Amino acid sequence: MRAHGDEGTAHRIVTALALPFVQLVVGALVIVTGAALGVSGWLGWRGALPRNRFVGVRTPVSMASDEAFRAGNRAAGPVLVAAGLVAVLGGLSALAAPSAAAFAVVLGVVTAGALGIALAGGVLGSRAAATVRPAATVRPATFVRPSVSAACASCVCGGPGGPACVRQVK
Repeated sequence: MRAHGDEGTAHRIVTALALPFVQLVVGALVIVTGAALGVSGWLGWRGALPRNRFVGVRTPVSMASDEAFRAGNRAAGPVLVAAGLVAVLGGLSALAAPSAAAFAVVLGVVTAGALGIALAGGVLGSRAAATVRPAATVRPATFVRPSVSAACASCVCGGPGGPACVRQVK
């Protein structure tokens, strides 16, 4: 037969093991996310990030052309690297937190800081992309009708005026 206190002891053991595991998983997730943010910022800063739908500054203005995407990500790159660095260092600090309360506080401050910095980088990048002039669009050639003189002998209607003339002469 079990003693009455065994259920409480088992619960405390599971809780004692689960909390460090959750801290480890969440801290590692913050570190990996920060590293990905930093790498994408570094690639954008160098101009090596190709236009895509997943990584980088992806506003309607920056996605308008390759040049706008490159300009936006070059401007936002240093800021995104800083946001990634904040997330990585904050994730490491959260892993070293001595208690669950300290872990939650560090994680909250780090998340808010990294997101705020990344958002500022996105705004900066979008504004930089807006300064890129769109490439000159080539308009298709339009048909220019020749002017018709008063003596239009070769006109479809056979003379000046009339509904079939290219230009009605008065």
